[in-house]
Amino acid sequence: MTGPAKRPLPRPMSPPPPPRPVRATLPTPPAGAGGPAAGDLRLPLDMEKLLAARLHAVKVRPYLADALFALHVVEDRSVPTMAVDAHWRCYVSPGFVARTPVEELAGVWVHEVSHLLRDHHARGERYARENEEHGPGGRGGAEAPQAGSWGRLRRNIAADFEINDDIYGDGLPRPAGALLPSLLGLPDGLLMEEYLRRASLSGLAADLAWLDCGSGADGQERPWELGPDGAQGLTRQQRDAVRFRVAEGIKGRPGDAPDGWRRWADEAFHPPQPWRQLLGAALRSAASAPGVGEDHTLRRPSRRSAAVPGVLLPSLRRTPPRVCVVIDTSGSVSDAELGSALLEVAAIARAVGGRRDLVSVISCDAAAGIAAPLCRAEDIALIGGGGTDLRSGFARALRSRPRPDVIVALTDGQTPWPTAPPCRTVVGLFSRPARTNERNPDYVPDTPPAWARVVTIG
Repeated sequence: MTGPAKRPLPRPMSPPPPPRPVRATLPTPPAGAGGPAAGDLRLPLDMEKLLAARLHAVKVRPYLADALFALHVVEDRSVPTMAVDAHWRCYVSPGFVARTPVEELAGVWVHEVSHLLRDHHARGERYARENEEHGPGGRGGAEAPQAGSWGRLRRNIAADFEINDDIYGDGLPRPAGALLPSLLGLPDGLLMEEYLRRASLSGLAADLAWLDCGSGADGQERPWELGPDGAQGLTRQQRDAVRFRVAEGIKGRPGDAPDGWRRWADEAFHPPQPWRQLLGAALRSAASAPGVGEDHTLRRPSRRSAAVPGVLLPSLRRTPPRVCVVIDTSGSVSDAELGSALLEVAAIARAVGGRRDLVSVISCDAAAGIAAPLCRAEDIALIGGGGTDLRSGFARALRSRPRPDVIVALTDGQTPWPTAPPCRTVVGLFSRPARTNERNPDYVPDTPPAWARVVTIG
C-alpha cells in the first residue's frame, strides 16, 4: 500500500520588476496614440462629430476659417491621432475621433492647421538639411533610419512647442498630450529652430514616441501619406493663397489673435531679411565691378615684362572705390530712418577699407545740399524736410570731382528717378506699406528703376 502522492514544492516567486519611473511633468498620450486598438479596425469614422469640431474651431478662431475649411479629410487607421501632410490633407484616426470630446477635437484641428500655416514642412526640411547628418539622404549608414526617426520626432516636438504656447484658451481647451515649452523649462514665444538649438530634447524620445503630426509638422514624408500626386491636395499657389487670406484676416482684426499669430501675419509674406548684409554685399559687388578703380603702377611690374627684355611694363592695381551717399531728408522720412541712414554711412566707410576720404554724403529733399566729406558719421548735418526729388542729389553727386565710382541712395522711394547714371548705383529702400489710391483703381506706386540694385532696409 502506497502513501499519498507528494505534492511538488512551490517554486519561490521572483520579486516583481520595479515600476518604470514616470516623469510627472510629461503629458499623458491621448487614448489610442500607441496604435489602433482591435475594436478601432471596425469602427467607422464619425464624420459628423469631426466636422462639428471643425465648426467649433471656426467659431472660436474665426481668423483661421479659410485654412480650416481648406483641409481635406482622409480616413486612415494607421495614424495615431490626427496628422497633416504638406499638401493640406488631414489624416484622421476613427478611434481617436470616437474617444475625444468635440471641444478637444477642435483644439486638434487648430493645432494641425497651425503646422501648415507656419510652413513647418519646409522649415523642417531645411533644418534637417543644414543641421542633421543622418536621416533620409544622409550619411549615417546602418544607423540612418534610427537617426532619421529621432530627428523627425525632435522637429515635431519643437514645432509643437512653437504653436502650443498660445493657441489654446478662450473657448479652445488644450487637448490631452499637448506639449508646452515649459515641459523643459524653455520660454514661450520662440520658433521651432530656436527650440531645436536650445535643447537636445533627447530625454523625451521614449515617452513621446507616439507623437506624429505628419510631414506637415517636420518635413519627413510618411508611408501612409498620399504624396504630391495624390487626390485632393493643394498646389503651391493654392496653399499660398490660403496663407495670404488668413494673414489678411489676422491683420484686419488684430485684437482677436494672440501675439504669435500677429507676428506670423506680419512676416508671412514679408520675411525679415538680413538687410545690412545685403546692402554691404550690394555695395561690394558694385565697387568690385570690372573697370572700377583700375590704375597703372610701377611698384609691382607686370609679369609680361619678361616677354619684352629691357622694357619695364606697369601692372594694374585696383584702388578703393569712391562712394557718394545720397540721403533722402524729405518730410516723409522719419528721424529713426535718418538715424539708420547714418549708421549705414559708417558701415559703408568700413566696406571701403576705412578710407573716410573716399566717402562723401549729400542730403537731399527737393534740392541737394553740398557733397560733404565724411569725418564722423554722427557729425553729419542732415538738412531737409520738404518734398522729394533725388534727381538733384544724383546730379550733384555726378558733378563731384573726382566723380564717384558708386552712388548709394538711402530713400523711401517716393521720388522721381533720374536716367541711369554712368556709375554703379545701390538703392537702400526704407520699407513702406503698400500705397493705394481710392480715386484711381489702376494706380501703381512708383518703384526704383531697373538699373539700380535695390535692398529693402528694415
